[in-house]
Amino acid sequence: MTETPTILRATTPEQRAACLAIREAVFVLEQNVPPEMEWDEHDATALHFLALRGERPLATARVVFKDGGRTAKIGRVAVLAEARGSGLGAALMRAVEADPALRRVERCVLEAQLHALPFYEKLGYAASGAVFLDAGIPHRFMEKPLPRP
Repeated sequence: MTETPTILRATTPEQRAACLAIREAVFVLEQNVPPEMEWDEHDATALHFLALRGERPLATARVVFKDGGRTAKIGRVAVLAEARGSGLGAALMRAVEADPALRRVERCVLEAQLHALPFYEKLGYAASGAVFLDAGIPHRFMEKPLPRP
């Protein structure tokens, strides 16, 4: 897959549905996260991002603002199995961090599954705190400052 991805903020009902379908495939079906734990109250107000190659939706992430907009909590980062290892996840994360909606954000935080720690570390995130379980999956808290001019 060498085609340059398109990464956009999902604003239409079709784009939002594509984000939810990716999350269902990765978290609910692949990782056995109970659906009632995957969908939450933040889905209605969060920023949702969608990564496509051509017309094919392949990855998603969402952002919830905290601390009066100074912190962006990035979550629900999901890449379909067929696109893993292609650089799409990293491109998605860079696009989220660079989105104009995050221009006042001082830091990004996330809760990473342990297997994904090296992925996020390569993007400049640092892990802290103890391992904790979310939906029965071990995670660690990670954060990255976003220097602003």
